[in-house]
Amino acid sequence: MREYTVLAVLAVLAVLALERWSGTRVFARAQFWVSMAIVFGFQVLVDGWLTKLSAPVVIYSPDEFLGIRWPWDVPVEDYLFGFAMVGGAIVLWERAKQRRHRSLDRED
Repeated sequence: MREYTVLAVLAVLAVLALERWSGTRVFARAQFWVSMAIVFGFQVLVDGWLTKLSAPVVIYSPDEFLGIRWPWDVPVEDYLFGFAMVGGAIVLWERAKQRRHRSLDRED
C-alpha cells in the first residue's frame, strides 16, 4: 500500500471538507491561491534540495509513495501535504476570525 500517497490524499480531502464546513469560502479568494503559489514556490526550492536524488537529506521508501517526482525530485505527495497544512491553517484562522467578529458584534 502506498501509505504516504493515501495519507496525503486524505489530508487534502479533510481540508476541503473543513473549508466547506467552516463556511469561510477561503478557496474562492484570489489571495488564497496567490499565497499557495508562493508556498509552492518555496516548497520547490526547499523540498527540492532535501529530496534531490543526487544527495538526499530525506529518503522516501519507494513502497510508500507513487514515485512521481517533479520538479527537482520532489515527490508529488509533498505538494498535497503542503496544500493541506497551509490550507488547513488558513481555513482555521479565518474561522476563528469569523467567530471573534460575531462575538464582538454581540457585545455591542
